[in-house]
Amino acid sequence: MVCASDTNADSGVQRQYGTFTEQRRFLRRLKRGQLGCLSRPFSSGDIDIFYQRPETFSRHSYSMETPEPRTSWHSRTMKQRFMWKLRQQWKLLGLFEIDKDHEFYSFTCMLKEGLAAAVQNSIDNPLQNELCEADFKVEVNQVHESFKMRTYAGPVFAHFRQTLGMTEKEYQLSLSSEGFYLQFISNSKSKADFFLTNDKRFFLKTQNKREVKFLLSHLKSYIQHIEKYPHSLLVKFLGVHRIKIPSQGKKYFIVMQSVFYPDERIVARYDIKGCQVSRWTEPNPEGNQVIVVLKDMNFEGKYVSLDQQQSWLIRQMEIDTHFLQQLNVLDYSLLLAFQPLHADERRQSWSFANVIMRTKKSVHGGNSPTFSTHTTVPGVIEEDSTVLVSEMVGSAQRFQVREVHPSRSIPLQNLSALNSAESELLEFRVQNRRLLPNYKNPLHVIDGPENRYFIGIIDIFTVYSFRKKLEYFWKCIRHRGKTFSTVSPDIYASRLCHWVEAHTI
Repeated sequence: MVCASDTNADSGVQRQYGTFTEQRRFLRRLKRGQLGCLSRPFSSGDIDIFYQRPETFSRHSYSMETPEPRTSWHSRTMKQRFMWKLRQQWKLLGLFEIDKDHEFYSFTCMLKEGLAAAVQNSIDNPLQNELCEADFKVEVNQVHESFKMRTYAGPVFAHFRQTLGMTEKEYQLSLSSEGFYLQFISNSKSKADFFLTNDKRFFLKTQNKREVKFLLSHLKSYIQHIEKYPHSLLVKFLGVHRIKIPSQGKKYFIVMQSVFYPDERIVARYDIKGCQVSRWTEPNPEGNQVIVVLKDMNFEGKYVSLDQQQSWLIRQMEIDTHFLQQLNVLDYSLLLAFQPLHADERRQSWSFANVIMRTKKSVHGGNSPTFSTHTTVPGVIEEDSTVLVSEMVGSAQRFQVREVHPSRSIPLQNLSALNSAESELLEFRVQNRRLLPNYKNPLHVIDGPENRYFIGIIDIFTVYSFRKKLEYFWKCIRHRGKTFSTVSPDIYASRLCHWVEAHTI
């Protein structure tokens, strides 16, 4: 990601000069993060360098000296137009439009075409029966004019998208819209390429073959986990594909739901691993709009205020990290973002009508998985879990939201203000469900008293292999007395859960 640099702001940005075309090419490379990090946003003074006399500088020369005065043959109108376009691009906050001049333009066009055809195949061949073992091993190859696309376990992912309340047409439209994809430049150590659809709803990330094989080998248990815990915090994987381009080889990539969707009013983003070593990122200077994903040490002294939903989050973290522990993985991250609630949003959050709507969404869909409750006894919670439910007190105008534990049943006499159908909705029995907010992407959104929080667990592909065990012993010597990310899966899970418990109120 383009991020705040550790260098001093007055040190300037390395500048490359040449013809006007070469200057624009340099600017595109700079935006993509290919020439290092910026210590501050561009200013009009910085842009003046792109209007020097071309013959003044050689193609590959770099200078930190004060540029010569701008020549008169570049008009003020051209400069203003250039500055306006640049500001518009910077408003994307670290997301850069992959337009026709971008190095990934042809690649993303192939992705659009291939994904549209792959989803169309799912539309034309809907799943007739329940998923079977063979569906997890299906591979569909499609040949296009300049590339080949392979889709893995297509029927499984189509079924999974349906359980998330997502239609295939809706998914296809987002992946293949006319708008440009966006490149996300990350400060992650990963060498993967990150792309977002134009509406920022879906993430596309390149993966290596080992990671893809790991996901596919554990896909069944992943699906079963989310069926059992439909409000899981795990990132939702929506497709696995491979694209083969002549002379460029094969690239594997996954499609997943963006945790930070929609992100228009997000004010801070964090990547949490529950440790100390290398877990500090230099924050943005005041007024700098470049996205910086902060880390654990940046969060010190801050808290996630969830009020009545705190225990739900802690319990769900325990459930999800226990699942990842069984997969023998570590080094996954808890993504966390803040968005202040408007005054009207705070007032409406727990209104009676909104609670009923949220309960229906939690049980029967929207963007929440829907699963059978064929043996439900109204008012009784049989699972070993904590469930948030609404209890009516006296009338439909007065209510409270409280926690119900496994050993207790929901008192039905307090629900006399509702009809039987609504009562059933309020007495849902599933493991660790909560009242989903009436909002886009509700599975990753939790509303607190003052803030809306985007929360999700990502990067679940790092296996605790022999190499990781050696890395653990080496870090024990190098970082004596400090916590670091490379530890056994059980310690990693326990530590991350402890972090959540210690930083939520």
